[in-house]
Amino acid sequence: MFQSYKPNKKGNFEPESTWSLKSKMILLITLLILGIFILFTWFLHSFISNTIEDQVGKRALSVAKSVANIPEIRSAFELKDPASVIQETVAPILEETGAEFIVVGNQEGIRYSHPNSERIGEKMIGGDNTRALQNGEAYISQSEGSLGLSIRGKVPVRDNAGNIIGVVSVGFLSEDVQSIIANQSKSLWLTMIGIIVLGIAGAILIAYHIKKLLFNMEPKDISYLLLQKEAILQSTHEGMIAVNHNGMIIMMNKAAKQILFHEDKQFDQFSGKSINQLIPNTGLSEVLKSGKSQYDKEMILGNSIVIVNQVPVYMEGKIAGAVSTFRKKTEIEHVTRELQQIKQYANAQRAQTHEFSNSLYTILGLLQLGEHKEAIDFIKKKRNIQEEQSQILTQHAADPVVQGLLQGKINQANELGVTISIHPDSQLNHTYHGNKQEALITGIGNMLENALESVKDNQEGEQQISLFFTDIGDDIVVEVDDSGQGVSEEAAVHIFEQGYSTKGEENRGIGLALTQNIVQKQGGQIMLEEGEMGGACFVMIIPKNGGDSDE
Repeated sequence: MFQSYKPNKKGNFEPESTWSLKSKMILLITLLILGIFILFTWFLHSFISNTIEDQVGKRALSVAKSVANIPEIRSAFELKDPASVIQETVAPILEETGAEFIVVGNQEGIRYSHPNSERIGEKMIGGDNTRALQNGEAYISQSEGSLGLSIRGKVPVRDNAGNIIGVVSVGFLSEDVQSIIANQSKSLWLTMIGIIVLGIAGAILIAYHIKKLLFNMEPKDISYLLLQKEAILQSTHEGMIAVNHNGMIIMMNKAAKQILFHEDKQFDQFSGKSINQLIPNTGLSEVLKSGKSQYDKEMILGNSIVIVNQVPVYMEGKIAGAVSTFRKKTEIEHVTRELQQIKQYANAQRAQTHEFSNSLYTILGLLQLGEHKEAIDFIKKKRNIQEEQSQILTQHAADPVVQGLLQGKINQANELGVTISIHPDSQLNHTYHGNKQEALITGIGNMLENALESVKDNQEGEQQISLFFTDIGDDIVVEVDDSGQGVSEEAAVHIFEQGYSTKGEENRGIGLALTQNIVQKQGGQIMLEEGEMGGACFVMIIPKNGGDSDE
C-alpha cells in the first residue's frame, strides 16, 4: 500500500492521516440515506398530517350538514325554548360520531346545544360563524373555542323558506387529531428506522465489495499507480497495444502510434476500434482465440519491421484481452541485414573451403602417384577458372560488395551442383552506399537464395539459375530466373506476405517480405513473373534517385 505524506512545520514530510476508502464510503452512503430519510419522513409526516386533518374536517362538515338537515332541529327554532329539543336531538349524534362537540346556535350565535349543558344560552366562541350566517356557506375552519383549538365544520340552518335561521358547528379537538397523526406516524418512523439500518448494512457490504474489487487499494494509491503506469507506457521505446476480449483497442502508447502511423495522433481516434480493421495481421486475434503467447515474432507493422511479443490477459480464468509489445527495428534491421550478408558470406566461404579441400586432396593424390605434370596442369586450370570468374564479376559489377556476394553465391551453387550464369549484357557501373547498397545486396542475396532452394530440389531437370542486372537507365534492375518448380497461382498471391512459405515450415517466409519492405522504402518494387527456364522469375527495380537517403 502507498502512504500519502504532507509537510510539517519544519518542512519535513510525515504520514498524512486520512480516512480509508471503506470508511468514507460507509460514512457518505450513511449520510445520504439519513438525508433522504429526513426529507422523505418530513414529507410523509406533512402529507399524513394534512390528509388526516382534511379527513377530520370533511367528517365534521358531513356531520354538520346531517344535523342541519334534521327536521326536528329546524322546527325547534320556532319554539320558545329551542334548546330543550335541540340538545336532546344532538346528544345521541354526538356520542355516535365521536365528535368533540356539536353546537347549534341562532343567528346571534347563541348556543342551543353544547356538550357542557351549563354553557347553553351563551354566545358561541371563535368568531368563525360569519360566512355561514351571512353568506350561507358550508365550510371547514380551525379556531379556538371554549373546549380548545379545534377543526370545525360549519353549516347554516335554514327554514322551509330557505332563510338562514342558525348555524351548526361540529368540531374535533386538534389535540385528538394530533394524537391520531402520532399513532399513524409511529409505524412510519419504525419503517424508516428499519430502512436506515438496512441502508447502513448495505453501505458496509458495498464498501467491502468495492474495496475487494480494488485489491484493498485507496484512491490515492490507484491515482499514483495510474500516473506511474501512464509515465511508463509513454516513456518506453517499445510500442504497446492492448485489446479487450472482443479485439477492440483499449490502450495504445505514443511509441506504438509513431511506429504505426509516423505521427502523434490522439488515442480517441483508435479507442474502441477493431485491431483487425486498424492494423491487420497483428496476430492478436490468434492469441485471443488460442490463449497462447507469441514471443520474438518478426513482422511488418505500418512501414516498419518489428519484433513482437504478444500475451493473453486472464481474469478469473477467462481471457479478458491481450497485450502486444513491439520494437521498431531501426538498429536491428541493420544488424539483421548484416547478419544475413555474413551468413551468405559464411556459406560462400564454406563452399570455397570445401572446394579448396577437394582440390588439395586431388593435388596430393596426383603428387603421391608421381603425376607431377597432371598436378601442375590441374593447378593452372583451377587458377584460370578463378581468374576468369573474378574477371567476369569485375567486368559486370563495379561494386566490390556486389562482386563478393555474387562470388559467394556462385561457389555455394557449385557445391550444390547448381549453375549460376550471369547474362553477358549485365552491367552495374556505379558503386552504391548506405540504404541503396543494403537494399541491393539484400534483394540479390534473397532472390538467389530462394532460387537455390527451388532449383536444388529439382532432381529431374537441369539445375540452372540465370542472373541479369543493369543500372544503365534511371533504375537498378535485377532479374533472377531459375529452372525450379516455379510458384503456383495460389501461392503467387501470398508470396510476399510475411510468414508465408511454399515450404510450409515454421519461421520461414521472411526473406521476400523483408526484401519487399526494404525495396519499397527506396521507392522500388519486386515482382514475380513467369520465367523462361520453367521456374520462377523475380524482378527487382530500385530507382537510382529517390527513396531514403543513401547516407
